[in-house]
Amino acid sequence: MDSVLRIGVIGLGARGSDLVPHAILPIKEAQITAVCDVYDDRAQAAADLIWKTRHQMPAVYNDYRKLLCDPQVDAVVISASWEAHVPIALAAMRAGKITASEVGGAATLEECWELVHTYEEAGTPIMFLENCCYGREELMVLNMVRQGILGDIVHCEGGYRHDLRNEVSFGRENRHYRLNHYLHRNCENYPTHELGPIAKILDINHGNRMLTLTSVASSAKGLHSYLARNKGEEYDLTHAEWKQGDVVTTTIRCAQGQTIVLTLDTTLPRYYSRGFHIQGTLGMYEEENRSLFLDGVHNKWDFDWKPQWGNIEEYREQYEHPIWKEFLSNGITGGHGGMDGLVMGSFVRHALSGEPMPIDVYDMAAWMSITALSEISIAKGGAPVEIPDFTSGRWILPDWKAPEL
Repeated sequence: MDSVLRIGVIGLGARGSDLVPHAILPIKEAQITAVCDVYDDRAQAAADLIWKTRHQMPAVYNDYRKLLCDPQVDAVVISASWEAHVPIALAAMRAGKITASEVGGAATLEECWELVHTYEEAGTPIMFLENCCYGREELMVLNMVRQGILGDIVHCEGGYRHDLRNEVSFGRENRHYRLNHYLHRNCENYPTHELGPIAKILDINHGNRMLTLTSVASSAKGLHSYLARNKGEEYDLTHAEWKQGDVVTTTIRCAQGQTIVLTLDTTLPRYYSRGFHIQGTLGMYEEENRSLFLDGVHNKWDFDWKPQWGNIEEYREQYEHPIWKEFLSNGITGGHGGMDGLVMGSFVRHALSGEPMPIDVYDMAAWMSITALSEISIAKGGAPVEIPDFTSGRWILPDWKAPEL
């Protein structure tokens, strides 16, 4: 096993510029040998930071294709705009660079299938960097589900509920890709933060799969209201015909009968939440008030639940996931409460060992496809849409095991 993974980072906007200092550089087995961004100032700022931190100057590129030709790069971390993730990932796999891709939704089903086919033809490892799969609460609940504490899981919910009005509205000034998506698309545009942990709990692609979805979108009023107050009625985008609905609700049905409800809510005033909700025959977990309801234990409080808010802490010692026990012991690193450090550390570890990636290309394709499929369903008034089986039937095979996180 190699002792150091030489990484090229592609995309150094808000996400990439955060990953470099907080999630990649703290990993001693990771060395950033190249950086790339279409904006020269972003790439140079990252290079300067790496020099200041590690006293190693990476190569600087503004074209990812040139970075992929660099023999000093073993692996790439893709943190560019949503629409660039798949094309860069395809090129990276074909170039033989071990690939890690940041999250986002797919524009078409075709690109999801191309990810799968390219991986199967090239054999280049690829990991989807869904950091929420490594969230402390998400992993603790996964551990409880694996131990049968919540019984048979019947229903799950999750959301990306995050006020992004400033980020979208000032997309021109901040050179942020979300602006064009909100102007031109109406879909569940960011499904994987909530879906990833749920998919792991429900064994999606490994004994279970998503069958169909229906999506509906509300009207789009939030950005107009926000811009009218912050940029004025004379500003052109104030009166733009925003396509992205303020709230999008997607319902998914699985082969084993479970239902999943996803909510996108990013253009109205609200608090941040991923709305993580897992409900089984023996109990439920609710992120909104960080509470666990166990049948036979908490029933007497069913009409007076508020005093039980936060009771998950009572179960922490017993059910904390081993990943987080070790992480807490060694010291938390990385943004988003440590999730970034865990997901990046997992990528580097698996890339160096050659073990199967814990969030693989089949996960990536299935989770990203929800964006393209929701767009179709919304356009058809909430009509059911079939979700492809990106494993081509292998999900039912007993030896098609899910890699451990």
